[in-house]
Amino acid sequence: MILVTGDIHGCSDIGKLSAKANPAQKLMSKDDFLIIAGDFGLVWNNDAEDLWWRKWLDMKPYTTLFIDGNHENFDLLETFEEVEFCGGKAHRIGNSIYHLKRGEMFELQGKKFFTMGGAESHDKEFREIGSSLWEQELPSETEYAHALETLDKNGWKTDYILTHCAPSSVQHEIAGKLGLENEYPDNKLNEFLEDIGQKIEYKFWFAGHYHTDMASEIEPRFNVLFNSIVEI
Repeated sequence: MILVTGDIHGCSDIGKLSAKANPAQKLMSKDDFLIIAGDFGLVWNNDAEDLWWRKWLDMKPYTTLFIDGNHENFDLLETFEEVEFCGGKAHRIGNSIYHLKRGEMFELQGKKFFTMGGAESHDKEFREIGSSLWEQELPSETEYAHALETLDKNGWKTDYILTHCAPSSVQHEIAGKLGLENEYPDNKLNEFLEDIGQKIEYKFWFAGHYHTDMASEIEPRFNVLFNSIVEI
């Protein structure tokens, strides 16, 4: 079983992963996966709260995977051990918690997942570089190049795409429906995702970031997740 959900923001929105809110986990094992589509937030300062909730996740019957969003402590995230995991590169955060790095292709239960984390914070004026905001929230040129290299190696085919933010056209649609057109201006990552979305063959695309559950009308295969937990 593979489940996908949206942001948990540390412990702020982690309640959706409780046994009561997600009863499907009773049928899962460590060979099954729950994927968080960015803004994991439990690698923030390694304090007692971070460690307690990461232990809580490690005690879940499944293996927790996440891509990075914009609200992550990237300096701290990069200190964790990098490992080969299911065909791609990941950071091992706990015994059964892994951060899926940008521009990688993973194979989970015979299905291919292309990952491209990152997004731009729209609340920058309330944050401070190095303590609540990190420049690495958007990919580097090296990461963009690596993503294209990975797609080339895989013939521009995957089963699923996992990102935190959306390609430009879908982001415009989401922001319009939420009445937040000015909150989500385009950036290079949105444009990059728009470009690859026109070329790559895929079945479904999952993202977080927008704090809503919504299926795109202009791209029916695109789903924004927040509280919903979707089984693949």
